[in-house]
Amino acid sequence: MYYVLKGHDFADETVSVLMIFYPNDKYIQTEDIAEGMTLVSSFDGASARAWLYSEGVLKAEGSERAESSQRSEIKRAVGLSIARAVNSIMDIPLPWGILTGVRPAKLISEGRSEGKGIDEITEHLHNKYLVSYEKLKLMSEVAEEERRIVEAGKGKIGLYIGIPFCPTRCLYCSFTSYPLKQYSSRVDSYIDCLIREMDFVKKYTDTKEIESIYIGGGTPTSLDEYQLDRLLSAVEERFILPSEFTVEAGRPDTLTREKLRILKEHNVTRISINPQTLNDKTLELIGREHTAAMFFNAFEMAREEGHDHINTDIILGLPGEGEEEVINTMEGLERLSPESITVHTLAVKRASRLRETIEKYAMTDALTMEKHIAISRQYTEKMGMRPYYMYRQKNMVGNFENVGYCKENCQCIYNVQIMEEKQSIIALGAGASTKTVDTRTDRIERIFNVKSVDDYITRIDEMLERKKALEKLL
Repeated sequence: MYYVLKGHDFADETVSVLMIFYPNDKYIQTEDIAEGMTLVSSFDGASARAWLYSEGVLKAEGSERAESSQRSEIKRAVGLSIARAVNSIMDIPLPWGILTGVRPAKLISEGRSEGKGIDEITEHLHNKYLVSYEKLKLMSEVAEEERRIVEAGKGKIGLYIGIPFCPTRCLYCSFTSYPLKQYSSRVDSYIDCLIREMDFVKKYTDTKEIESIYIGGGTPTSLDEYQLDRLLSAVEERFILPSEFTVEAGRPDTLTREKLRILKEHNVTRISINPQTLNDKTLELIGREHTAAMFFNAFEMAREEGHDHINTDIILGLPGEGEEEVINTMEGLERLSPESITVHTLAVKRASRLRETIEKYAMTDALTMEKHIAISRQYTEKMGMRPYYMYRQKNMVGNFENVGYCKENCQCIYNVQIMEEKQSIIALGAGASTKTVDTRTDRIERIFNVKSVDDYITRIDEMLERKKALEKLL
């Protein structure tokens, strides 16, 4: 799929809308109409227009007038004109309209803070962005759950610790992660630097109540038993542990009974064991290097070692998966009865191997994805779960959403706070981004750590110097 931009530079927005309709394509920007399919998008200062060509022949067009000169409004008009043009010949459901890469529930929260009623907010999103009433209902449900958590967390802070190592890199992954085999010699030095960073930020946390601690990655349980024990001991010695202490134990192939005991001994209250799918053929395709049986075994071991709050992540839209595979995954989770499930829609991320080789795979279309999401919702409801947080990303297949479902009182506070952006979160480790929030003005400031493990280790003094900004920001 080729695209031409005239009068604007919204390349990402253009691609995001095209992906709703053509998830299997690569997108190439050109100057002129090319062979095959070409989308021409223009903005003349007042209105956006879009023309869709096939082999040089005009097939469809769409338009939308911008109601102001604000960049966000021009982007909206551009996206809507493209969607109207393409959907005039495709005629597929647009549950989220043209909303891409946003925190949907936050739009409800922000509207309410401006004094708007829920009907006014939802009608605006429906009329101007074509969001369906079904998704608006989901937004409202999640917004209400998040509101209660945000209110309870006022004045508190969160702490994030990143472990950027994984056994292998998954097909869809774009996170900062490094294969453990190649980086095994750096792990101990990395933990040394993490502990130095903990020591440095401790003075900033002593005057604030920590509401949640989240150790993510990568895969934190890719550390060996000694390294994991050392890391968790360092956390316990330096910080007052909150009631929510999460460690991602995402890859079942990294878990041993001893590691699960160590997590429990160090008062970890929530772990996340993530199969992504319970179909072995797909697991092999995406490079997970574990089987569904290994996931079941790891989950059961965790229960035996006393873990009573387990989350599981799955991804809908993985290459080659149909309704049968989704049902198999959901039935498997129903048998285990986790406390929460996060249902992700596959996002084709720029830095992933999937993006580089997408032509090799049969990707899920929007109609099929809608059915798969409905199946996941039916099963979570059967398990007594309700949606409590949600986020969306650019380049999601079918332009859908990621939703966290949980049983009563099993929400992940950290997940909500990172989405709502109403709480300061101090982040440690390679690729970590500290975010401070001025609760009087809602002004957000960020302090970035370098992404590379090697750079983080050699430049740790610089990372600590950057953190001195916390003195003024917290």
